Amino acid sequence: MDTNEQKQQLTNIQELGQNTLPTPAASNLHILNIIGQVEGHVILPPQNKTTKYEHVIPQLTAVEQNPAIKGLLVILNTVGGDVEAGLAIAEIIKSLTKPSVSLVLGGGHSIGVPIAVSTDYSFIAETATMTIHPIRLTGLVIGVPQTYEYLDKMQDRVVEFVTRNSKIKRDNFRELMFRTGELARDIGTVLVGPDAVKHGLIDGVGGLGEALKILNKLVEEREVPAN
Repeated sequence: MDTNEQKQQLTNIQELGQNTLPTPAASNLHILNIIGQVEGHVILPPQNKTTKYEHVIPQLTAVEQNPAIKGLLVILNTVGGDVEAGLAIAEIIKSLTKPSVSLVLGGGHSIGVPIAVSTDYSFIAETATMTIHPIRLTGLVIGVPQTYEYLDKMQDRVVEFVTRNSKIKRDNFRELMFRTGELARDIGTVLVGPDAVKHGLIDGVGGLGEALKILNKLVEEREVPAN
């Protein structure tokens, strides 16, 4: 074993706790992780695990332009975050011409909901959860009527996107959003895996295997030329 291989093994042990890594064959799928908190225009503290939208959007642009990439798998485990950044990510995923599938693992909360439903098909793990609640503002809020009008418009943007890209009805989604008594000191609803499917928010309960199976099927269907 040469010096470079030894250094790589040491790095793997330090970073990942193992000395060898699986080396999958070249794939025609791109994996996008949405983890931690979606970071927008404000830089979050360094101890926060974040997904930066300025990192995600170039990836999605490359997915669209690269002919070798045939499909996109979006894996979510997020607490939510910046509303405009999350909607920007969701909108660009929705606009891709290539097949896409999302998989919610752990949690797909708050602004993670629009991202989860932006793909062609969506999965949620049986134990994963999704929190639906109204938009909140933190920090300084200017107490003028225009501030509340802006919040209403932002709320409508989220509701419109989610209901347009999933099977959940608008009234049902808003009822879940403003339900009281389910969250301590708050309003909103937590949906566990099968409940998210029952309400029509997510297409199916499943894991990585199911998500990849559907995505590969969508890719194959897209590759078949029309008669």
